[in-house]
Amino acid sequence: MTQRPHQKRRKADPARRLAYTALLAVETRGAYANLALADQLRATNMTGRDAAFATELVDGTSRGSGTWDRIIASASGRDPAKLQPGVRVILRMAAHQILAMRVPTRAAVASSVDLAGQVVGERVTGLVNAVSRRISTHSLEEWAKEIGGNDSLDVMALRALHPTWIVKAFQDRLGSDEVEAGLLADNEAPVPTLVIRPGLADRQELLGDGGTATAYSPWGVRRPGNPADLDAIRQGRAGVQDEGSQLVVLALLRAAQAHGAFGQWLDLCAGPGGKSALLAGLAAQHDSSLTAIELHQHRAELVQQALAPIPGIHRVVTADATNPPVPSQSFDLVLADVPCSGLGSLRRRAESRWRRTPSDVKELTVLQRRLLTSAVNLTKPGGVIGYVTCSPHRAETVDIMDFAQRNLPVDLLDAPAMIPEVPNTAARGNARMIQLWPHRHGTDAMFCALLRIRDK
Repeated sequence: MTQRPHQKRRKADPARRLAYTALLAVETRGAYANLALADQLRATNMTGRDAAFATELVDGTSRGSGTWDRIIASASGRDPAKLQPGVRVILRMAAHQILAMRVPTRAAVASSVDLAGQVVGERVTGLVNAVSRRISTHSLEEWAKEIGGNDSLDVMALRALHPTWIVKAFQDRLGSDEVEAGLLADNEAPVPTLVIRPGLADRQELLGDGGTATAYSPWGVRRPGNPADLDAIRQGRAGVQDEGSQLVVLALLRAAQAHGAFGQWLDLCAGPGGKSALLAGLAAQHDSSLTAIELHQHRAELVQQALAPIPGIHRVVTADATNPPVPSQSFDLVLADVPCSGLGSLRRRAESRWRRTPSDVKELTVLQRRLLTSAVNLTKPGGVIGYVTCSPHRAETVDIMDFAQRNLPVDLLDAPAMIPEVPNTAARGNARMIQLWPHRHGTDAMFCALLRIRDK
């Protein structure tokens, strides 16, 4: 077709085009940003600086999408939800480049207009140009103050790229002086953390090629790059696991040692199997066996794969952990790593902070109470339970323990005393519970309470 004189032959930058494609999948199909990005990088074979730029653009745009939408609304006078998904994504990308990256404003605006013309159509380029230029008239700090006004928590939420309800939840657990540091730590992508399978690998094996030992876990190594490059990972002799997850298992192991809780161990909510594999290796070293329960068949298969290389006695049961087909009072040690909101791992799932709502937390706490009650019923008198969530939210942590102490035959153990080498782990409001934080410990915000079933 003959090009009309007023039409432009636009060429979008490959890295921005890749980022747009990944972000559109997140926006329209509910894809996870990291997986959508990985798919696009594989499909295009993009590497080096272009891949790094695309990665930052996808992660940062996803991480700040709610804040970018509020700024877009203020800059345009339009509800972003009523814009075409492609236009909404491009304007978010522009906002991230202008307000949070070292991209010159002129380049950010021009590249956004070119991208819009190529992937959406010339009819939207005027809008993208005008709104992008308007966004560039203020810094992020200035936009936060203009939009948030006198609401200091809302200003903080905008500045730290979090929903206001999460800011309130974190402030409740950290206090006013520390909350912003906790929020900003969520915006820093973590270096991959590896874990050896006890009895199958030595930590020294993982320390090459830039690896460094974790600060507190005796099993962990932080190592940049692709974990699958290592033989130990490919062979199942090591895995990928945040240090916080390793530390709650360490606390539970030491509670078992303190109370003689050896013999039959249980991982109540086992999928996808990282903690199960660590527990199984430790169980084999302490003449104990492990049963792992997982509700979903595909996740149970992942648990089975994780346990396959590990010596010792272990089995996987596909069942509802609130009413599993195993006798009551069967286990000496139970790990109840319950489904939760995931607010403790926001630095890993860039888009997740905008997908969760307070009603999600409310629904999850009902399940968490049922799972903890099941764990208590399955544990022998004198046995030990580790209640674990990857969330610092009061409703999923301290409030669940209040429920347990009021309604279940348990005593609360001093969990921070089990990992004394880790500083400042006592949860706000109850110093007998562990609460880890990215800005304090370099880990996910894992919570752990240790319970002992009362002797009858």
